[in-house]
Amino acid sequence: QVQLEESGGGLVQAGGSLRLSCVASGRTFSITGIGWFRQAPGKEREFVGGISWNGINRNYADSVKGRFTISRDNAKNTVYLQMNSLKPGDTAIYYCAGDPYGLGSDREPSYDYWGQGTQVTVSS
Repeated sequence: QVQLEESGGGLVQAGGSLRLSCVASGRTFSITGIGWFRQAPGKEREFVGGISWNGINRNYADSVKGRFTISRDNAKNTVYLQMNSLKPGDTAIYYCAGDPYGLGSDREPSYDYWGQGTQVTVSS
């Protein structure tokens, strides 16, 4: 079992940057893949990016490639989402999720554990 908590959201102007953190508790974090998802008002939740348990494999949605970077520090039980060149279209609640299979894939059904989310608002 893994418990997840996001932080780092806020209000930023277009072109700015934010770094989100996902802190986990639980013995199995180091073998858990982590994904970031987001949900904008009136839209379905969508995959943003994911990282495998060992940090070797990462994948991103096309809409954020080249702008967002995921990293993890297993010693700190933390995964980061560095978001650069933010756009108003990035405005959403951002969630981190745990994949017990360790892959961090883009398949939402793979994820068993979810945080409460953190709001990111990008103004134009």
